[in-house]
Amino acid sequence: MSVIVSDRRTLIVGLGKTGLSCVRHLSGQGREVAVADSRLQPPGLDELRSRWPDVPVYLGEFEAERFSGFNELVVSPGISIAEPAIKAAAEQGARIRGDIDLFAEAADAPIIAITGSNGKTTVTTLVGDMARAAGRRVQVGGNIGTPALDLLGQGADLYVLELSSFQLETTEELGALAATVLNVSDDHMDRYPDKMAYYQAKQRIYRGCRNAIVNLDDALSTPMAMDSIRFLCFGFNRVNPETFSTRDDEHGTWITFGLDNLLLASELKLMGLHNLSNVMAALALGHAAGLPMDVMLEVARAFRGLPHRCEFVRTLNGVDYINDSKGTNVGATVAAIESLVPDHGRIVLIAGGEGKGADFHPLQEPVASCCRSVVLIGRDAGLMEQAIAKRVPVTQAESLADAVSAAAEQAHEGDRVLFSPACASFDMFRDYGERGDCFRSLVEAR
Repeated sequence: MSVIVSDRRTLIVGLGKTGLSCVRHLSGQGREVAVADSRLQPPGLDELRSRWPDVPVYLGEFEAERFSGFNELVVSPGISIAEPAIKAAAEQGARIRGDIDLFAEAADAPIIAITGSNGKTTVTTLVGDMARAAGRRVQVGGNIGTPALDLLGQGADLYVLELSSFQLETTEELGALAATVLNVSDDHMDRYPDKMAYYQAKQRIYRGCRNAIVNLDDALSTPMAMDSIRFLCFGFNRVNPETFSTRDDEHGTWITFGLDNLLLASELKLMGLHNLSNVMAALALGHAAGLPMDVMLEVARAFRGLPHRCEFVRTLNGVDYINDSKGTNVGATVAAIESLVPDHGRIVLIAGGEGKGADFHPLQEPVASCCRSVVLIGRDAGLMEQAIAKRVPVTQAESLADAVSAAAEQAHEGDRVLFSPACASFDMFRDYGERGDCFRSLVEAR
């Protein structure tokens, strides 16, 4: 094909919600932009052509020649910056950015930024609720809900962003008021060459931040560069100043800050130890932003959690059914198993799906110590069965309906049936939400 020479500065790579937000933002600044997408009918195409008919659109396979006329590429998070056409543009001197980098450049209020392999949506939502209850004009978005650029211009005095590793790898410096890497476990190994590359992407959230919120129970949460950063910490069973932690006494398990008891874990509506960690992280982030402690504690007490995240469905024949369809990686499922094992029973685990190249071996010990049996579904059921290494009885089911039936037969009174796949849903469902809705419907119909 002939080389396209363009004097346009910016090519937005990838449409969808994020790409449209980039077009809206840059066009509003008077910038000339073009859009490229490898799909012939990407989501958002009709809106783009209706609202910005003069924006050139290149559809189909990415080609280096097409990208060569641009000195800035804004790459949507669903597209790898290792794409040959993007790498070629970078080698020719093009700046590779993402929507969060544009947001950081334009943000007119402090930012609370949250990433992690697991728990980030819960923590982001909880911090947003805390800020709202404290009377702050808060805008919440990023990797959930509203794209970050669409939050601008809404009169916010605080932004709370959930950020993925994909968004962070194209962010030069966020400059957050408070930032955290909640935890790091294997995920997206189909996108990254190794865990270190994934970890390094997560670490970019700390660049330019004023307060780093560190999980003392996960060494990979600690910033690699520590200059001029204030630390606030959270973790279990610590008695340190500037640390949100836990302490047990005759009343139960307390969430604490330094030497002060704040609230009992039994006052929370959230299930599981991992959610106790999420609450501590949210309190630390809110504290760094100056939110009143009493308001934050009231919000934490009332917070019921989010769908598909260790969500109680019903009790049937003495067995609790828990929907954790959002458990899309091994770390999430390990946390759910260890947090939700009943006092007088065992877990029957339903898992499986599209494993994204993950190592399933970390499931071995939690399954052996907490599970009565495992029922597997989906594309990588065989790989997961090999990794579990026959530590408990394993059944493979053809469908989620068959899996629920098998789990119900295997569970004893006092057990919990936990649906926590440790995998993505795309081999069998549109997304984790559809998968969780299906599980909930199957359980409710029994």
